[in-house]
Amino acid sequence: MRNNVRGENIEVTPALREYVEKKLSKLERYFDNEVDATAHVNLKYYNDQESKIEVTIPMPHLVLRAEEHHEDMYAAIDLVTDKLERQIRKHKTKVNRKLREQQVDTKYLIHSGNGEADLQKEEDDELEIVRTKRFNLKPMDSEEAILQMNMLGHNFFVFTNAETNRTNVVYRRKDGKYGLIEPNE
Repeated sequence: MRNNVRGENIEVTPALREYVEKKLSKLERYFDNEVDATAHVNLKYYNDQESKIEVTIPMPHLVLRAEEHHEDMYAAIDLVTDKLERQIRKHKTKVNRKLREQQVDTKYLIHSGNGEADLQKEEDDELEIVRTKRFNLKPMDSEEAILQMNMLGHNFFVFTNAETNRTNVVYRRKDGKYGLIEPNE
């Protein structure tokens, strides 16, 4: 895995770069073969003495992303690595469960290297859908969708874009601004 480490309001020293690369290289043990991916690491430092790290690892069928705020940059790197490790384990558990449900011989399953105990623990932590909603999507523009989202008090809103006639999602970002998700053509 290659690393692309950038800094905003902080100089990326060789020691800091080496620490990031060392921590992220530990994620490679979860993959059976060489990972053809680039980890995009963005280190930020704010005036209020807080640091932030964002890591995005785009892969063919999965995008790993985590961010962490902390006063100590090295602690933030440790925390974000832990988050990414949990994401990988959950994804592998999901893939393995689907394979098992399809009654594939277990010798072909991908193992985490930590044994079946971890696999069982991850399954127990699995997210469960407890409610399903169905509704008609009203054609509207993104501005009206944001207003509807705010009136409902939600963090996101699904709608049909009146211009493209495609399903879009508007959402509230952590910085208080809004984002729009559109499908590719």
